[in-house]
Amino acid sequence: MDELNPFEDIAPYNDEEAAAALSKLAEHPNVPWISKYIFSNQPETYLRDILRSIGTVDDFQKVVMSKATEWVIEKSVRNFSYDGLNKLQAIDGKFLAMSNHRDIILDPAFTQLILFRNQLPLTEICVGDNLLKSKTIERLIRSNRMIKVIRGISARELYLSSQVLSKYIRESITTGKSSVWIAQRQGRTKDGIDVTEQGLLKMFDMSGTKDFVQNFLELNIIPLSISYEYEPCDILKAREILISRTQKYVKTENEDLQSIMLGIKQWKGNVHLNFGDPLTEDEIRAASVCDKNDRYQLIRHAVDVRVINGYKLWNTNYIAYDLANHTFKYADRYSHEEAEAFTEFTEHQLDQVEPTLNRAELRDIFLRIYGNPVMMKEKFVTEG
Repeated sequence: MDELNPFEDIAPYNDEEAAAALSKLAEHPNVPWISKYIFSNQPETYLRDILRSIGTVDDFQKVVMSKATEWVIEKSVRNFSYDGLNKLQAIDGKFLAMSNHRDIILDPAFTQLILFRNQLPLTEICVGDNLLKSKTIERLIRSNRMIKVIRGISARELYLSSQVLSKYIRESITTGKSSVWIAQRQGRTKDGIDVTEQGLLKMFDMSGTKDFVQNFLELNIIPLSISYEYEPCDILKAREILISRTQKYVKTENEDLQSIMLGIKQWKGNVHLNFGDPLTEDEIRAASVCDKNDRYQLIRHAVDVRVINGYKLWNTNYIAYDLANHTFKYADRYSHEEAEAFTEFTEHQLDQVEPTLNRAELRDIFLRIYGNPVMMKEKFVTEG
């Protein structure tokens, strides 16, 4: 690592690096068919020519990423909505967006699109280096404001890597360079229960040079909630949970890439994103007088309450909750026809994986992926 730039290995590409990377990406053999798929009214050389001509990261967002994300919405989303954007106007400077995480690519992509539509500065995005195994993907992602989060290393290496990441995030926000998007936990939520990892909050605090209150205040933490009517990769998540009950789950070589593509193509129905209230000085001060681990517990709870309060429940959630719990508690939230349709959808999804898996267990896991957000609402909705 270059001593003059301790962030060289994890930082997104600058304009010059992005232009060079995208020019190389333009030569990939899959670019023509991707171009025809997304830019169907243009010649198949359209995307290749654009990638060759891009000179800045902002240009890439404007002419490629925003249009690609709009295409995903057009093809796989019924209604795309959001609220709470005014919360960002209350922030003095840049902010740290802590989001629940349901889809590898779409969660941050939808966030960026909302900011782009409203002429607000985009964030940089923390992404695990497990997605950067190929040079092609690395060129694409690091040209797209992606901060590399290093995983799968020894405890000592993880500690050192966390220090660098923590310092990068803090410097980006406090110097006004960029806001940052990060998931509230490592990896996607697979069971429908959105909970912040306490270790993530400890990582943020590692780079602080002031007291606990100022260290967290200057990050301007804003919780985000993204809610899908139909959970991206729902059956794959259920399958992984079931297999993990009896053995260590090992991903196949291209599993993350397959999940990305399925998340993009799968029908998502309604999608809603909520920008929550920033963490307040009073909350952080209340946490600061506690013992060290309890401090982080209180911060985590404050984030979790906002994420869960901001989560929008759909009829799929209510139906799944009632089916999983053998109740009619929320029967007034959906029709008999909707319940029948969701039951048929569930059985269809269960048919997509190997029949050797225990069908009853798999069904219960699948239903709880959809139903657990209702349970979490019951637990947290009155808190704040």
